[in-house]
Amino acid sequence: MTSTTRLTVAQALVRFLAVQYTERDGVRQRLIGATWGIFGHGNVAGIGQALLEHAEEMPYLQGRNEQAMVHAAVGYARQSGRLSTHAVTTSIGPGATNLVTGAALATINHLPVLLLPGDIFATRPADPVLQQLEVPYAGDVSVNDCLRPVSRYFDRITRPEALIPSALNAMRVLTDPVETGAVTLALPQDVQAEAYDWPQEFFAERVWTVRRPGADPTELAEAVGIIRSAKRPLVIAGGGVHHSRAEEALAEFAEATGIPVASTQAGKGSLRHDHPQDVGGVGHTGTATADELARTADLVIGVGTRYTDFTTASGTLFGNPEVRFLNLNIAPFDGHKLAGQPLVADARSGLQELTDALRLHAYRVADPYATEYTEDKERWEQRVDACYEVDEPDTRPTQPQVLGALDEIADASDILINAAGSLPGDLHKLWRTRSHDQYHLEYGYSCMGYEIPAAIGVKMAAPDRPVWALVGDGTYLMMPTEIVTAVQEGIAIKVLIIQNHGYASIGGLSESVGGERFGTAYRFQAEDGSYTGAPLPVDLAANAASLGMRVLRAKTVRDLREALAEARAADTPTCVYVETQTADTVSGAPPAQAWWDVPVAETATRPSAVKARELYERHVSTRRRHL
Repeated sequence: MTSTTRLTVAQALVRFLAVQYTERDGVRQRLIGATWGIFGHGNVAGIGQALLEHAEEMPYLQGRNEQAMVHAAVGYARQSGRLSTHAVTTSIGPGATNLVTGAALATINHLPVLLLPGDIFATRPADPVLQQLEVPYAGDVSVNDCLRPVSRYFDRITRPEALIPSALNAMRVLTDPVETGAVTLALPQDVQAEAYDWPQEFFAERVWTVRRPGADPTELAEAVGIIRSAKRPLVIAGGGVHHSRAEEALAEFAEATGIPVASTQAGKGSLRHDHPQDVGGVGHTGTATADELARTADLVIGVGTRYTDFTTASGTLFGNPEVRFLNLNIAPFDGHKLAGQPLVADARSGLQELTDALRLHAYRVADPYATEYTEDKERWEQRVDACYEVDEPDTRPTQPQVLGALDEIADASDILINAAGSLPGDLHKLWRTRSHDQYHLEYGYSCMGYEIPAAIGVKMAAPDRPVWALVGDGTYLMMPTEIVTAVQEGIAIKVLIIQNHGYASIGGLSESVGGERFGTAYRFQAEDGSYTGAPLPVDLAANAASLGMRVLRAKTVRDLREALAEARAADTPTCVYVETQTADTVSGAPPAQAWWDVPVAETATRPSAVKARELYERHVSTRRRHL
């Protein structure tokens, strides 16, 4: 007879999660490292009570904003190589719907996170109950259904015994390198508190093996033949290189073949910046070196990339009429993109197999090609030096000079986190990565407000390393609340606030597409109603200090260098605040080296929009459908 244990659904779920493990390459670690939670009537007597009851088995973390808790969990998961993550529990209603943005970010970036929102009563003792969305055509819909399209797996647990298959499916998806993303188990508040006799086997330790599938022999042979016939091949390294921990395999492949390696935002750092084959970021925010190689490449080897529009310059970048695509990806969906030859395999396994096969044929790119990209890379590095250079250290810095000051004090242990604004473009072009996980850019969803909570998650996964959240004033105002969490828990993140009085990135984009920077500055209204008056008297440094953070103000480049060094050495949460000047032709970041499609008004009366439309049509005419 099977032995059972009587627990509530919430208690059983917490106990189950505490004994789930992942294993890859012989390394085993806990799958759900902790549970973040904000409690309301929808989870306080269920999951909340269960976390209290089983506090020794499942660590609890207190958050201030539901979306931010997901960001923290995602940051932890990414730093952990997707082998460990956190769960997030909320009440029903706004607490649950606040999860949607975080869930979308996790799923788009293929990063695992477990969401446990409360839900309306399954037994429907009253109809409607507080925070219930009434849908006249369906009785089984709640606000949690908003999470369906942004979750890789969704279930509503309306009976205790339904938890068993649902929990197992949730773990399957979280640990699947192809399917992983946000997983949602919606928990009606009455079901959470309902008792059931659970089979003891449900609480046995389970180890979920994270697969490293090799390539199909036929696909591998075709891939080798394609590479051997290429004269100007280029590797584009995506986030899959990092997820697979394939950085060393990529370096070995590049060194054996001489093929240059460009990187997407997610893939930057796949090779160190000083590796001979690293040519920097590619696409709209990429380097001139990488983009020119992409324009002339006869073979593009995508490794773990989704080929987003920033990477392909909205279909205008790969201009060689003979260009072909070879896509090494663990996901068949991505392997077939751009009508490419798929090589469906784990990034590390596939690269190792390609390297071994190409060595047998003694394949290597021609010396003139290697000389070309090496010299181009040296010229680009000179442009980076010019951007970082400071003639007058007692003046206010430009944004690139802020990055240059951080570059001076950083080493391979530092981790930089960013997601939105003008910083991603500058970082992708200029930052010199020193380790495979130093560059943490969330650019799949480019979610403003991600940086500070994600830094908390990253610091929890890498407690001995300096972790920097780089934020502009617009991003900071979106979600500074988790500073309180960092202070409460003593998580010594470093926050670098760059004040430029508005949405600098969108302001520049608006100007380029004829929008005249409308609605993008943080200023008072002028007499004509436009936001072109004086800057707002907002003191973000004082705000950060009011939330409990130590704040260092920097007015000049000299101040900034001192403040960054002091913050880096700090063992408490510390903020560096600096106001930047407008970039000029000497110290500003280089402009975009490739196009990005943002449609411009087809008809307009304002001259700026008319001119922008003419330029837009010229760019659109170069777009290709790779077939």
